[in-house]
Amino acid sequence: MEEKKQSRGWCGWFIVLIVLAAIAFAIFYTVRLKMHKSDSDAAPVPGPPGAIAKKYADALKIATQFLDIQKSGKLENNQIPWRGDSALQDGSEARLDLSKGMYDAGDHMKFGFPMAFTATVLSWTILEYGDQMKVVNQLEPVQGSLKWITDYLVNAHPTDNVLYIQVGSPKADHSCWDRPEDMREERPLTQVNTSAPGTDVAAETAAALASASLVFRTTDSAYSSLLLRHAKQLFTFADKYRGSYSVSIPEVQTFYNSTGYGDELLWAASWLYHATGERSYLEYVTGKNGEDFANWGSPTWFSWDNKLAGTQVLLSRVSFFGSKDVSNSNVLKKYRESAEAVMCGLLPKSPTATSSRTDNGLVWVSQWNALQHPVASAFLAAIYSDYMLSSRTARLSCDGKNFRPSDLRKFAISQADYVLGDNPMKMSYLVGYGDKYPQYVHHRGASIPADSTTGCRDGFRWLESDDPNPNIAMGALVGGPFLNESFVDSRNNSMQTEPSTYNSAVIVGLLSGLVTTSSVVQSFA
Repeated sequence: MEEKKQSRGWCGWFIVLIVLAAIAFAIFYTVRLKMHKSDSDAAPVPGPPGAIAKKYADALKIATQFLDIQKSGKLENNQIPWRGDSALQDGSEARLDLSKGMYDAGDHMKFGFPMAFTATVLSWTILEYGDQMKVVNQLEPVQGSLKWITDYLVNAHPTDNVLYIQVGSPKADHSCWDRPEDMREERPLTQVNTSAPGTDVAAETAAALASASLVFRTTDSAYSSLLLRHAKQLFTFADKYRGSYSVSIPEVQTFYNSTGYGDELLWAASWLYHATGERSYLEYVTGKNGEDFANWGSPTWFSWDNKLAGTQVLLSRVSFFGSKDVSNSNVLKKYRESAEAVMCGLLPKSPTATSSRTDNGLVWVSQWNALQHPVASAFLAAIYSDYMLSSRTARLSCDGKNFRPSDLRKFAISQADYVLGDNPMKMSYLVGYGDKYPQYVHHRGASIPADSTTGCRDGFRWLESDDPNPNIAMGALVGGPFLNESFVDSRNNSMQTEPSTYNSAVIVGLLSGLVTTSSVVQSFA
C-alpha cells in the first residue's frame, strides 16, 4: 500500500515538471519571437501595382518634364513651348554628332560624368519601378529621355579607347547668359584616352550603357546589344588605363571633380554582371578590386561622385534574389552588410542614425545643391525596403535595434514630403508642384522670354531682372534649403535655386518608388 502511494507521488511530480517545462518553453519561445523577428513575421509580398498615391503620381508627372527642358539637339515631339532646336553642330570639329544629350543645369554645358550618372539612375529606376511608372503613364517619357542621353554617349565613344567627356567651355559658357537656341559661343570638345585616362568617367559611362541595355532589351534588342558592346569596351578601357579624369584634365576640378575612381569600377562591373550574367564581373567586385575599393562597413552618400552606396544596394539585390551558389558568397554579404549600415544611418531612430539633418528631419550634407543627398538617399531606402518586402526579409538590425521595411519607406516618404512642401518654408522645391514654388530659378532658358533676341552679354539683364522667370522650369528640383532651413528665392543665388539634370534623375527615381507598391523583379534579365 505504501509503495503505491509513493508511486502516485512521483507520477504527480513528474506531471508537474512537464507542465512547468511546457510553460517555460512557451514563455521562451514567445520572448524569442518578439526579440528576433523571423521570416514568418515578414509583411506579405506586394503583388502587381496597387492603389496610386495621387500626390506622388502628380509630382512624378511634373518631375519628368525637366528632362525634356534639358534636351539638346533637334527636338522630337517637343512639348515645351519655350524650347527649340539647339547645339546642332556639337561634335562637328571631330566629325561626330554630339548634338543630343542634356544640358547639365542652368547653363549649356554637357558634362559627361554627371550626365552618365543621370542615365544610370534613370535606367535603375525603370528596371525597379517600370510597372509602377507605366500605371501613371510615365514609363515611355522616361525611356525616351534615357535614350536621348544614351544616343549621345554612344556617339561620344567613337573608338575603343576614346571617350568625349565634355562639350563646351565652362569659361566661355558662363560668360554668357543666353537661350540655348541662340548661343553662338564656341563649343570645344574634351576627351579622355590612353594618354589622358579617365577611369571614373569611362566606368560611369559603362555603367550607364550596361544598365540601359537592360532597359531596351525587350523593346529594341539591336539597340540593347549596341549599348552593351560599348559598355564592355568602355569598362575595359577604364580598367586597363587607370587614372582619374580630374588628374588628366585639371580644368574639370572646378565643376565636377572626381574624388576617386574605385567606386565607378565596382559600380560598372556590378551593372555589367546584371546585364551579362558573366561571372567574371562578379569576381571583379568580390576579388581584389572589392578589397581595394569597396570600403566595406563605412557608409557613404550616394551621388554623381560617389557610387559606393549604390553599388552596395545593387549587389544586395544579388544577395536577396540570386542563386544560392552566388548569394551565399561571403564577400557579397559584406556588400549587403555595408548597405544595411547605410540604411541604419538614414533611419532617424536608429542607434547609428546620422546627425546630418535639419531640425525638421531633412538629411543635409552640403549647402551647395543640398537636396541631392536626401533625395538620392531616400531613393536607395525605397529600393532596399522593396528588396526586403519582395524577399520576405522581416527585419533590419541596427546595433541590436530592429526595423522593418516600412520604417525605410517611412523615411523615404519623409524626404519626399519635405521636398514637396512639408517644410518650414511651406514651399515645394519641385518647380511646378503645389501652389508655392521657386519663381527665380537659376536657369538661362527659363529666365529669358522665348521671343527675345538676346546676345551673349546683353542677356545678363534677364539674370539681374527683378521679375519672376517668364518661363516655368517645370519639374526642376532646385538646390534647396540651408541647414537652418531658410531659402532665398533669387536668380543670382545659384547655390539654392539652380536645378540639375542629375537631381531630376534621383527625384524621378524616388517618386517612381512611392507612386504605388509592387514586388520588384527577381532578375533584371
